[in-house]
Amino acid sequence: MKVSVILAAGEGTRMKSKKPKVLHEILGRPMLFYVLNSCKHSQVEKNLVVVGHNKEKVCEAFEDEKDVEFIEQPIGDDVPYGTGYAVMNALDKIEDDDTVIILNGDTPIISNSTISCFLKYHEERNNDITVLSADMKDPTNYGRIVRDENANVVAIVEEKDASEKQKLIREINSGIFAFKGSSLKSALSKIDTDNAANEMYITDTLGILVEEGKRVDSFKLRDTREILGVNSRYELSIAAEILQKKINKEYMINGVGIIDPKSTYIEYGATIERDVMIYPGTRIDRKSVIKEGAEIYSSTIKNSTIGEDVLIRSSEIEDSSIGRGTTVGPYAHLRPNSHVGENCKIGNFVEVKNSNIGDGSKMSHLAYIGDADVGSGVNIGCGVVFVNYDGRDKFRAKVGDNAFIGSNANLVAPIEVEDNGYVAAGSTITKNVLKGQLSLERAPQKNIDGWVERKGFIK
Repeated sequence: MKVSVILAAGEGTRMKSKKPKVLHEILGRPMLFYVLNSCKHSQVEKNLVVVGHNKEKVCEAFEDEKDVEFIEQPIGDDVPYGTGYAVMNALDKIEDDDTVIILNGDTPIISNSTISCFLKYHEERNNDITVLSADMKDPTNYGRIVRDENANVVAIVEEKDASEKQKLIREINSGIFAFKGSSLKSALSKIDTDNAANEMYITDTLGILVEEGKRVDSFKLRDTREILGVNSRYELSIAAEILQKKINKEYMINGVGIIDPKSTYIEYGATIERDVMIYPGTRIDRKSVIKEGAEIYSSTIKNSTIGEDVLIRSSEIEDSSIGRGTTVGPYAHLRPNSHVGENCKIGNFVEVKNSNIGDGSKMSHLAYIGDADVGSGVNIGCGVVFVNYDGRDKFRAKVGDNAFIGSNANLVAPIEVEDNGYVAAGSTITKNVLKGQLSLERAPQKNIDGWVERKGFIK
């Protein structure tokens, strides 16, 4: 069985945050999610996550994840700490014939293809331990891969323990290892804390296995970005940039048009169909679905479904759905639980909240539709307000098919305008409007002769 041991017990002090380091998000997902996801897509069958500081928060964040088991690492002054000690806590879950990959929870860019190739190399060579290494222009802060005169890997030396000569080595340890289960158990039983940090290093297992004549090897990674460890908010931003570029590229390969990938934020997991066009300044979260042919200009889409051939301009859509051929914006806002039908128009500065809008209905500008059920073919004029709140409770309004609500009208809920009902401009309507009726509520117009002159307003 292929088993991963993912180290996620660190405090992450350099993040300057109360949040556990592995829970800091990149494109809508915690860092740890990406490591787990790469393992799962590499046919790793069991995933063991070692947690320590803020373990409750980490476990809670992944409580719905399948094939993940959390292992608690003790914390205290009498605990040796270090990567070796962290792995020790997971040994009860590992069998001798398992292939074990050890990773860090703060390396979100590691890909499933790299993990797959790495494990395949390890198993085909029948290695007892394989270290994932890479050549770095600046190897500072990394452990160095030490080789003998025959280029065989013989040791890993941490930066703190390295000699000046060893610090010149450019090949580094990524912190990712593959082991035979039996070899891992045997080597871990022999490591100690005799080092500058007084910690138990997983890297010491390599030297132990070399001394025992076991098969020790390395697998060199070409793309060093994959082993980027995130220890600060700045490094978090670098990782986000790399992953965003990767995600956007995948969408474009599959037929999505992204005019400027650098200014387009798409979270991992969003469903976007081919021939969708996304323009600069757009943000789409991971729970959203964008159907074929939609065009989105400088808008934010959160947990929403956007139908085919929809046009959205400079607007915000959250927890809502929009039907085929509808246009939205500019500067419209669909608040949660709004459902707009096909071929509608939600125009300039229109706000819709907790409402259902039927096919072909239009509200072109400066209107508020809240807690309403609006039928098909309805026209809602400029400045219309659905008055849904009396200071204590909210009420719904219903507007039937082909109704007409004139400009600057107020519909005071609870109220119903039946099919083909008309509401005159400037009216405040408090009673139901029956089918085919015109409802008019205005004070009689009064014109006063000479008023302007008497007031001295004539210039």
